[in-house]
Amino acid sequence: MAKKIVSDLELKDKKVLVRADFNVPMKDGEITNDNRIVEALPTIKYIIEQGGIPVIFSHLGKVKTEEDKEKLSLQPVARRLAELLGTEVGFTNVTRGEKLEASIQNLTPGDVFLVENTRFEDVDGKKESKNDPEIGQYWASLGDVFVNDAFGTAHREHASNVGIAAHLESAAGFLMEKEIKFIGGVVENPERPFVAILGGAKVSDKIGVIENLLQVADKVLIGGGMAYTFFKAQGKEIGKSLLEEDKIELAKDLLERGEGKIVLPVDAKINAEFSNEGDIQEVSVDEIPADKMGLDIGSKTVELFKEQLEGAKTVVWNGPMGVFEMSNFAQGTIGVCEAIANLEEATTIIGGGDSAAAAMELGFADKFTHISTGGGASLEYLEGKELPGIKSISDK
Repeated sequence: MAKKIVSDLELKDKKVLVRADFNVPMKDGEITNDNRIVEALPTIKYIIEQGGIPVIFSHLGKVKTEEDKEKLSLQPVARRLAELLGTEVGFTNVTRGEKLEASIQNLTPGDVFLVENTRFEDVDGKKESKNDPEIGQYWASLGDVFVNDAFGTAHREHASNVGIAAHLESAAGFLMEKEIKFIGGVVENPERPFVAILGGAKVSDKIGVIENLLQVADKVLIGGGMAYTFFKAQGKEIGKSLLEEDKIELAKDLLERGEGKIVLPVDAKINAEFSNEGDIQEVSVDEIPADKMGLDIGSKTVELFKEQLEGAKTVVWNGPMGVFEMSNFAQGTIGVCEAIANLEEATTIIGGGDSAAAAMELGFADKFTHISTGGGASLEYLEGKELPGIKSISDK
């Protein structure tokens, strides 16, 4: 069922409650990366252009104590948002009460308003995180319609997404619409051939994703630390490489079910220690010495993965191929990132998290069709789960 988009709503002269994802990294009260604020601008600007009045909600960090509140105010976000929009942004340092209500009542078209960190409500009984019905209803009473543009929290049932949506006509913002189109589209109806590339440290983090993608994808390429549990399941020597002992049987089962679909690395970059220095070698995965550990895929695997990607029409990538924070073990991730970025005919999607960070760091961000804004949310979406934040948006 198609969901309503912000452009389906009548916005003129309405107070439009917007759930944005302004959970930006901060250091000493300064924003260190404003990407999430920038990403939210198209939806906010559209509402202003249509004569609506955006009243924006977001969380920031985890708030458990009164001390946390001092460090996690959205005030710096209000300042940055004002700079980016080129207009004043109203702000109150409270999440409820007369001061907030009066500020919102006095808004007129052209105004923009940001409500304080929704997780301030968590100090007294986790009202935001546990979706307390009273605060959801209260927040909903402050506006006329609701636009959810925060995919990063779509897998959570909170008062500021699901709670508000229960009481108002709701729509997806443009950022959320992209996630539904690309990540949702992959799961429901991908253009084929569809190749998924999964990396990261642990099988356990990606079990649901692997199982779902084995049903949906034509090929599943596996790299990163989790590959070693699969090698162990094949009876190979993996030395001191990362191993999840309790997942060996599962890996065996997945290899059987995914026969012909799962493609594992053929070589590895190894070292004696978890370090960027040392006697680093590239060996076949059949020749890993007992006293060494694999920390990246080797160059032959990069070539193999490139071959597997040829002619693909849909590609999803989630998780690095090695310890890409260390320059000597970043080559696998860089190689795969380049290979996907250079595909001309394919819809290429990064499922958030470390892969998104890698693509941005490497300067390839604009070469991908879509980079998801939510790590945990995109993983659950790729697992085929229904996300509460999306489910609660009104159907067209």
